[in-house]
Amino acid sequence: MIPRRRFLQAAAVTTAAATVPALPAHASTRAAEREAAYGTAQEAAQDAVRREKEGTLTDLGPASVASPLGNGEFVGGVLYAGSRGLSPNVVGAYDLAQDSVTAHFDIPTGVGIWAMCKVGTDVYVGTHAKSALYKIDTVAGQVTKVADYPDHYIWTMASSPDGKVYMGTSEPGRVWEYDPATGQSRDLGQPAPGEAYVRSIQADDTHVYAGIGAHAHLIAIDRATGEKRDLLPSAVADRDWVSSMAMSDTHLAGGMNSLGELLVLEKAAPENYKVVKATAPGEKYVVSVLIHDGYVYFAGRPSGTFYRYHLATEELEVLGVPYFEAATCRILEHEGRIYGVQDNAVFGYDPATGSLDYVNLVQRGFKAAPEEPMSVHSDGRRVYVGGKGGADLHDLATGKVTRLAIAGEPKTLLTVGDTTYLGVYTQAALYAHRPGAAEAELIARTGNQQDRPRDLAYDTRTGLVIMPSQPEPGHMNGALSLYSPRTGSYETYRPAVERQTVYSVAARRGIAYLGTLIQEGLGLPPVTTTARLAAFDLVKRKLLWQVEPVPGARQISSLSFGRTTLYGMASTGEVFEFDLHRRKVTKTIKVGAKGGELFVTGRVAYCTDGEKIYKIDLRSFTAEAIVEGLAGEWFGGEPKLALDPSRRALYAVRGRDLVRVAIDGR
Repeated sequence: MIPRRRFLQAAAVTTAAATVPALPAHASTRAAEREAAYGTAQEAAQDAVRREKEGTLTDLGPASVASPLGNGEFVGGVLYAGSRGLSPNVVGAYDLAQDSVTAHFDIPTGVGIWAMCKVGTDVYVGTHAKSALYKIDTVAGQVTKVADYPDHYIWTMASSPDGKVYMGTSEPGRVWEYDPATGQSRDLGQPAPGEAYVRSIQADDTHVYAGIGAHAHLIAIDRATGEKRDLLPSAVADRDWVSSMAMSDTHLAGGMNSLGELLVLEKAAPENYKVVKATAPGEKYVVSVLIHDGYVYFAGRPSGTFYRYHLATEELEVLGVPYFEAATCRILEHEGRIYGVQDNAVFGYDPATGSLDYVNLVQRGFKAAPEEPMSVHSDGRRVYVGGKGGADLHDLATGKVTRLAIAGEPKTLLTVGDTTYLGVYTQAALYAHRPGAAEAELIARTGNQQDRPRDLAYDTRTGLVIMPSQPEPGHMNGALSLYSPRTGSYETYRPAVERQTVYSVAARRGIAYLGTLIQEGLGLPPVTTTARLAAFDLVKRKLLWQVEPVPGARQISSLSFGRTTLYGMASTGEVFEFDLHRRKVTKTIKVGAKGGELFVTGRVAYCTDGEKIYKIDLRSFTAEAIVEGLAGEWFGGEPKLALDPSRRALYAVRGRDLVRVAIDGR
């Protein structure tokens, strides 16, 4: 296990050693007193919940407050940085001379900003879900929406020397041109028909260059004729993506996934190319690229390492790690210095001196606001709410909220004993956090082309923590990973269920029961039509059986055990009872508008569709709504719910606020 702080210290100190003295008796006494006081406050809070009527809702404030950045652009000495996941999203103006964020510009639609470019003193901003193009007049301080697009995401943007704006989108992978002079958009079509993503783009006087995924292409589009030509060398044609790109007068440089490679080629003679491997251990992605003054600067992930490649000498340098594991979404040059935009910060590199500095933009005034949460979990004393770049921890006794920073997005959580496990996107990483610890510890990254954890469960018979995961975009077959806290072993089985992703899991007596999702990697059309329920033997490590419990269901969103039966909720909003001995569905009820979390407590169950919380009598198999009007703004529209270990409260989201819901559990 490698805590971030310990990793950084180990990297910086190679010969120092220290001895930690034992705590004096009075210090341990004070700690015991604090623990006793905390326990008293916790008991009082739990007593208050027990006295509340079922369905009583208590607002605990914003679920997760963050300020994740998606891109940036310089105009003069001001960095305009765009946010992701806020409502509304904003572009903050960070003035280098004043070392402060001096203005914010609201971007009223879309769930995030991944794409930005400039034309003169105007900054263009591309949003996603829904996709729109905005112009910020940085002189007048005005924001104008100039275009809407039908595609799901605007991933990337670049301007040409003559002032046109080019955008790469997904689902399908398409290129759009916007002309500020006329206000008109032109569809340049799909550079690689059948591919779902245009993830990087550049434009010069004659061509638009589009980086494609999930099967890599680098397409040059003639701006005059529309003719298309693939510049990607055949030697790297089996790569997944050209996911980031930069251009100079003579060269193109593109980051390729998922082997952590940089492709550098001559525009006039693309057969002259070089593939440069990022050198940090485990590096998978080249997430941003800049060509400047004879060098290609690029950033890797997961390490967060910042590199420089010299075009003339073909020498690769490691310049440093501005912030361990952080993703750099844009690299820019301003007045000879190189800047990187990442998470909620910006780093600066001076080529003349080799100095590398780091500035937290929130501390300089960038707006932090409630984001769309991704997960919720309670260990009884606190509630974890996962979001971009970590989780907010809500102390139930004191109401205090602290931030647990993690380089990624906690998608699912589980507490076993005094340890809370977090499944983190990307790379399907498993972390562990213990109460009071300032940081979470990295246990393992799943590998096997997996990136999105879907659930966590614990089996008491085998002592295994079980984590299913979804593959990277464009890839087949999800996986099932098994971690033993006792031995430290971490093993991955792929596929767990052929040509599907395991979305939910529950375990009992050495068997993991798996609910699936028909979607494999994003952008890959499903080859199956119905979600399955399967059984996996944790001792023999093999799939035992699989059935389709709900006709036409896209996913089994949650599984929970009753005394002798298994219960599940499907994407259709149906809850079902499954007899494990006869391997058949014995009862069903249509509850919500779509699938969400489901928890069984005794002879009742609770579930949510994001709008309501329902209580189901498991004997009569009837349901009633105990809470309505949540309108939970969950990231990706996937509603979550957490059960307090006391079984007297649920935690949900109303809008973007965390709420506690009293239940009687019977």
